[in-house]
Amino acid sequence: MVFSTPIFFFYFLVLTLLLYYLVPRRGRNVVLLCSSLLFYYWGERTYVLIMFLSTAIDFTHGLLVDRYKKRGNDKAARRTVASSIIFNLALLFFFKYWDFIASSLQAVGLGFMPVLGTHLPIGISFYTFQTMSYTIDVYRGDARAQRSILNFGTFVALFPQLIAGPIIKYKDLGDQIDERTCSTEKFASGVQVFMVGMAKKVLIANNVGMLWEAYKAMAPGELTVAGAWLGVLAFTFQIYFDFSGYSDMAVGLGRMLGFEFLPNFNYPYISRSITEFWRRWHISLSTWFREYLYIPLGGNRCSKPRWAFNLFVVWAATGIWHGASWNYLMWGLYFFALLMLEKFFLLRRLERAPALVGHIYTLFLVLVSWAIFALEDFNQLTAYLKVMFGLGGVPLADAFFGYSLISYLPILCVAALASAPLGKSLFLRLPQRAAQVSGAVLILAGLILCTAYLVDGTYNPFLYWNF
Repeated sequence: MVFSTPIFFFYFLVLTLLLYYLVPRRGRNVVLLCSSLLFYYWGERTYVLIMFLSTAIDFTHGLLVDRYKKRGNDKAARRTVASSIIFNLALLFFFKYWDFIASSLQAVGLGFMPVLGTHLPIGISFYTFQTMSYTIDVYRGDARAQRSILNFGTFVALFPQLIAGPIIKYKDLGDQIDERTCSTEKFASGVQVFMVGMAKKVLIANNVGMLWEAYKAMAPGELTVAGAWLGVLAFTFQIYFDFSGYSDMAVGLGRMLGFEFLPNFNYPYISRSITEFWRRWHISLSTWFREYLYIPLGGNRCSKPRWAFNLFVVWAATGIWHGASWNYLMWGLYFFALLMLEKFFLLRRLERAPALVGHIYTLFLVLVSWAIFALEDFNQLTAYLKVMFGLGGVPLADAFFGYSLISYLPILCVAALASAPLGKSLFLRLPQRAAQVSGAVLILAGLILCTAYLVDGTYNPFLYWNF
């Protein structure tokens, strides 16, 4: 089940909210856990058992770490944390990377690992990271060990962010799992944020996504330079509005239920450097890798060669986390190279340059990065990049490019404007009464338009389900 379907927000969500607010406060986590498990079971059936296993293992590990720490047995506590990390990484490795590694080895004549055809459970990259960080936080003293398996299960299975994030660390949500404040104002704010995310996903991401799909399906000989760039521009908007839209919906749903999640995006396409881009894009993932991989490796408090190695490991992990394919590793290392270039040479010059120079530089490199990210087939990726840079005598443009540009120009302009904070700034300047009225009108209009689109349309992917 995905958020952008009528069955979710007209049936599942309405029924969940009714039950949630009808039961006493003590029973709300029960309702939330049952609803979350049903939400996950709807899409994964028996694979919900994997999430049960992950929950039970890390709940137990958290209690053991807490017990050993209180007894002063730091060695046993550290071994327990290591056990938790090994279990979660093994789970992720088996379901996400086994077949990728096996097929890669078989391609070079090494057949000792069979290809199992294992299905990738939805959201496993998110909930394994969340449960793994829990035991680490308990060991560090950043979070208290959860004594209730029901409450811990609610944290792991929490449906607003279960299948595509944002990645929620237990230390940021643990107290809210035990006790949270629900109010009319928070609920209304949640509805507003949810509908903003829904509009991003349904009205923008889905529409520009169809343009990208058209160019992605073309043979290299059918592409033109302008068309290839237009296709990547469409994907650039699609992935941002798809994922940030989902994150907004998750934040909005959380507020409806009394939770407050940290934001996951902060207008990344207005960045003036790649360094700034990654402070604004997928913030929860960047924060997770910084806290649980980069800093434990030594961060930047070491020699420059070691520091470069630490960054290399982090960006290789960031790339391969997104998917079991070589293009994702290339994508991660592409950003590693750019960030190293900025840290050693370019960043100070960008800061002194006119803002427009930084924006153009960043958007150009980000567009190239999304071509690497979007095309898993290496031959297709190589051919597409050659066309983008005009190699091989390809034509500059053709009639299909002109038709596509004219047809999609309105939605591309809307996407460009919505990628910047101008609209939000103007809305926040409205008088309180005008903001309330216009907000209600926009929410109603958004609901009607999104519903009409979903009932009539058939193209409704969620890109980050794959990760």
